[in-house]
Amino acid sequence: PGLSYTWIFNNNTLDLREDSRRFVSQATGNLYLAKVEPWDVGNYTCAVSSAAAQRRAWGPPTALTLRGDGVMGEYEPKIEVRFPETTYAAEGSSVRLECFALGK
Repeated sequence: PGLSYTWIFNNNTLDLREDSRRFVSQATGNLYLAKVEPWDVGNYTCAVSSAAAQRRAWGPPTALTLRGDGVMGEYEPKIEVRFPETTYAAEGSSVRLECFALGK
């Protein structure tokens, strides 16, 4: 609680307010890129801050490169569903069921 996530791209803060291809989950801090383009290639660094603790920390840079052979390796298209057989919720509460697909 109280954490905020920001991503740095090649030493510049990513401004995602009007970017329909990139999204940062404020729940997990994950950065999602759709339809990677050559200009997306570079170094990405996650910064996590806490206003309550008045602290900020940076992760190590992660390089994004394009593969010329079109092979996705471990990221070949796949769909995984890992829902429990039964999901319980209190009346009046909110429930989030998440579906995620990864690949090209």
